[in-house]
Amino acid sequence: MASSWTEQTRLTEMRKLWNGIVRTLFWSYDRGSWPYDVMVVAILIFVLVTPRKWFNDQPQTSASAAQREAMIQLVADDDAAGTRTYRINAATLAPNKRAQKPTPELEAETHEILGRSVEELKGRTFQVLQINPTRGEDGSVEYYDVGIKF
Repeated sequence: MASSWTEQTRLTEMRKLWNGIVRTLFWSYDRGSWPYDVMVVAILIFVLVTPRKWFNDQPQTSASAAQREAMIQLVADDDAAGTRTYRINAATLAPNKRAQKPTPELEAETHEILGRSVEELKGRTFQVLQINPTRGEDGSVEYYDVGIKF
């Protein structure tokens, strides 16, 4: 008789444990209950303490200086006339901003990119004079030659 009672107690305890596991996996505790609060605290600790390298997580930066130099190059410089021509890789622009021919939106976008990326143009006033798209073999624009006056 004692054996069946301990067996029943053990089964009851196993059911409670199993129910706790199921409720935790399916997040079925009521908000504000102590199991809910324990799970939230455990998640917060995991998020805040876990090293980034475990997930190969690196912050996304717009572009490093070396990448910007590769994406934007000075092609021509005429100090007497106060003009320069920069070559901007088309990948620098968002796909919806790329255009096959010069448009006001493309002009505004290239002006912003140059003003933000080229040290000599930061904080200076300049005007985009012309934009010449150069296409690759597949017909897509590879880069833009942008003439500016400062």
